[in-house]
Amino acid sequence: MREALRRVATPRYSRGMDARHFTRIAKALADPTRFSILERIAGEPDVACQRLKAQFAVTAATMSHHLKELTAADLVEMRRDGKCMFLRLRPATFAAYQKELARRIAGPRRRRS
Repeated sequence: MREALRRVATPRYSRGMDARHFTRIAKALADPTRFSILERIAGEPDVACQRLKAQFAVTAATMSHHLKELTAADLVEMRRDGKCMFLRLRPATFAAYQKELARRIAGPRRRRS
């Protein structure tokens, strides 16, 4: 009995993506508008901030907040070209998040016979 409890108490996700980074990404993606913004960014190689602002019914301040959260979670990178800001998905970060998510929710591993 104690052995079973010890196995449950030990986190299975000590390897892979850092827990703090994983949680930050999960929180960033939990907001439906922010998730839609990320979908839009992922759909093109570079997306101008002005185009994003035109496509979503949010204020400039709200859009700025959403982009700040996505950037802080390391899901997108921003680059400036003159007065315009361009956004791009960070595919390596997103892939690492997907891998970690799959590992965490895979369920108990079955023993081989």
